[in-house]
Amino acid sequence: MMASLMSLNALAIDIMLPALGLISDDFALQAVNDRQWTITSYIYGMAIGSILYGSLADRYGRRPVLLVTIAIYTGFGILCALAWDYELLLIARFIQGLAASAMGVLANSIIRDRYDGDAMARAMSTIMMIFMIVPITAPLLGQLVLHIAPWKAIFLVLSAAGLAAFLWVIMRLPETLHPDNKTPIRARTVASAWYGVIFNRNSFGHVMASGLMMAPLFAYIASAQQIFFDIFDAGDIFVYIFALNAGAMSFASFTNSRIVMRFGARRVSQSALIFFILVSIIHFGLAEAGWINIWSFTAVLVPSMGMVGFTGANFSSIAMQPFGKTAGVASSFQNFARSGLSAMIGATIGLQFDGTVLPLATGFLVCGIGSLTLIFWAEKGKLFRRVQTGVTTDDLMPQA
Repeated sequence: MMASLMSLNALAIDIMLPALGLISDDFALQAVNDRQWTITSYIYGMAIGSILYGSLADRYGRRPVLLVTIAIYTGFGILCALAWDYELLLIARFIQGLAASAMGVLANSIIRDRYDGDAMARAMSTIMMIFMIVPITAPLLGQLVLHIAPWKAIFLVLSAAGLAAFLWVIMRLPETLHPDNKTPIRARTVASAWYGVIFNRNSFGHVMASGLMMAPLFAYIASAQQIFFDIFDAGDIFVYIFALNAGAMSFASFTNSRIVMRFGARRVSQSALIFFILVSIIHFGLAEAGWINIWSFTAVLVPSMGMVGFTGANFSSIAMQPFGKTAGVASSFQNFARSGLSAMIGATIGLQFDGTVLPLATGFLVCGIGSLTLIFWAEKGKLFRRVQTGVTTDDLMPQA
């Protein structure tokens, strides 16, 4: 269920990719990169919305906040389908992302309600493994919709998915927040939790490092349609290569869920980050030399995406480890910081698209080096250490 809720975000982003050219044509967009705002406006909504839901979930519980936000997601999907100009579409997409950001915040909180340490990293990896099925299939689903209906029907598919998630939560999700952990919404309490996240060196460093690792992924998603259609003239195989990259992330998440308890979240994620940088150096060299074609691009992109799969769940789990009672507020602020950083940098990289993959390759390399620098700072120079194995806390969940 947590994977499905998180998948609403991936679905809302990736299902749009085959339609970006049609959207640009229908609204007669002037600049070639303006089509990226269909994706980026949603991501910005996700980033800003993340700050809202932690306090609400810690006060009122996870379940009611989920139900309200899923309903908003569903309703604004319908408004997107009815949009008569591009500005209205972007506003509706922004608000849809604003609501959908609750899915990531609350999924993290619900998992933190029940797990700790490396056990939490394993649970998150399993969720990510299931979650990554959506990026693999979403562009293909979007392409299938375009074969039988106009591009606006894609938004109706999103609303149908939102309705299904709404009904599932009503029927099957008990409240996971222990009554003793409910926290009143007080400015001082929220500020204290934010202070704890910002000034916990290890937590904040991993949040920022995770944001830098997600930035080139967002840039790739936003510019993928232009890369494969305009540079490589490979629109007919675009959805399959996109699925291959998403599959690499899914396989990495699956592998991580199997090895993280043995080796520890830090060792696995830091090794993956170093490998990501090495591949990015090759990527940048090929792009700078002009030796990139669709096959060499895919050859460097697939392992890069795989390494992102190893870092995401582990960095998030490490960042959440110090927070139990304030998991909702902590998760909310961490998602806000992570998503805000990745959206800002990812949009900047994507909008540098100039008919080559060099801006993207540069973004991958710079973000990878920046992420490793932050991890080195967060760990005080001590990489590859093992901190704890973690436990589960299933007994804390109230019975339905």
